[in-house]
Amino acid sequence: MALTEAVRGADPEAIEDGETDAVATGIRRRSASRPPRPRRWVALLRRPTFVISAVIVLFWVAAAVGWRLVGLDPFADSGARLSPPSAEHWFGTDRIGRDVFARVLAGAEPALLVGPFGAALATALGSTLGLIAGYRRGWVDQLFMRGFDVFLTLPTLIFLLVIVGAFGGSPLTIIVAVGILFAPGIARIVRAAVLVEMGKQYVTSARVQGESASRIVFRELLPNVWPQVLVQATLSVAGAIFISSSLSFLGLASAPPSPDWGLAVNENRTYLQAAWWTLAFPTLAIASLVVSINLLADNFREVFRR
Repeated sequence: MALTEAVRGADPEAIEDGETDAVATGIRRRSASRPPRPRRWVALLRRPTFVISAVIVLFWVAAAVGWRLVGLDPFADSGARLSPPSAEHWFGTDRIGRDVFARVLAGAEPALLVGPFGAALATALGSTLGLIAGYRRGWVDQLFMRGFDVFLTLPTLIFLLVIVGAFGGSPLTIIVAVGILFAPGIARIVRAAVLVEMGKQYVTSARVQGESASRIVFRELLPNVWPQVLVQATLSVAGAIFISSSLSFLGLASAPPSPDWGLAVNENRTYLQAAWWTLAFPTLAIASLVVSINLLADNFREVFRR
């Protein structure tokens, strides 16, 4: 009797078929599946590794943007060649008499020019392809996956050597090369996350409501897989910076007298025993930035997967 009365008191339009209930259930589940974002950021700020890493990254960003504003000249000859660290030259001078401290700070500019832009290109391309492959599935998914497999089997160094040899070592060329190189890996991870989301009720609800494929992909699926996208984008920044420095070390990217860190390591590697500071500080700059960005990605992964 209670069931009969409940049915009688219900809205006839709501019980005409089961689709309305599916829509409502999907919306409730979708809302419940999203933890409050402010709590995630508060949790991140309570993690010492995140805070320390963020401070280091912000320091290098400020150095890349503001080294000219504070009057540093990484190209000036001080006259003191291979001078050790002192009150006048905090990081000493190199074989030409240039201030190593000024060159290390200025070297953040080429590193952070290629890294973020290359990672942004890879993230945009990889996320879009991964979303489409995961949503469409079938032959579209198979076509994309086989293409990704081909790119992932290419040796990274040989691929970069071919690209740089064919198109030069300009920042734009390296940014495009990094974007193409990292996009397949990001796409595979995003696709896997989308396949998990496709089995959830809110996707079915969106289809029942007649939402277009593009709206489901970018308005429904993307917000639910964005933590994976954020983690991969952050890791890509670190990888792009390391690749850029490696190419400069090999003489395929930045050229003298650029203060690029990889180039500085190459130029001063013969002075490891006689003038260790010329090699140590650029190396520590690369390590501190790359490791800090990787730690940021680890913290994002641990907090956003809860």
